[in-house]
Amino acid sequence: MSSSSTPVPSGWYPDPSGARQWRVWTGAQWSELTRPYGDVAPAPSIATDLSLIQALHRLVRYGIAGDFAGISILVSVLAHWPGTAHPVSQTFAVAACNVAVALLVVGSACFAFAARELEGHWTAWAFIPGVNLFAVNVIVTQRLGGQPLRRVGAEVVLMVLFVVQFHSELWLCVAPAAVAVGQSQWIATLIDHLLISSSPSSRATS
Repeated sequence: MSSSSTPVPSGWYPDPSGARQWRVWTGAQWSELTRPYGDVAPAPSIATDLSLIQALHRLVRYGIAGDFAGISILVSVLAHWPGTAHPVSQTFAVAACNVAVALLVVGSACFAFAARELEGHWTAWAFIPGVNLFAVNVIVTQRLGGQPLRRVGAEVVLMVLFVVQFHSELWLCVAPAAVAVGQSQWIATLIDHLLISSSPSSRATS
């Protein structure tokens, strides 16, 4: 951003790449968050929501995919574990389980950090895989004015059916994908709301 000794405050600035857009400066480095030049650059107060926006971006890009891919792989392998009706090899089963666990760790970590930013502090449930996944979506739905019990409840039912019945009902493989897409859309909508609420025009009309 600048090589001077005076720190440059975090906020929106012209993109240093020369692209016709604004880019967020975190105070230490350039973020991946951008806005087109057609929009007025929001004031540096966006920094108050910057860490939450970044955590939600990581959730959309890595967390949701990691969690649901890990769950899908794990359930699929267990349904075909050596000794079942349609087994896979022991080597493949172990390797696939290791991949699934690695994906779940990445996904759960992203949900844990998102939970911390949404709540403003660390909570015990943020560290529990699966629980943090649905709890984060309850908070996101509440912030957007939705009905969390209805939406998240339906997602829980779909995932329970997938885990319990996948071995006999292969069509349930669409359940994790459907839930993942729905969660991504809601979180992306919250990101847009946070960005819009930080703009000068929205503050002037509030």
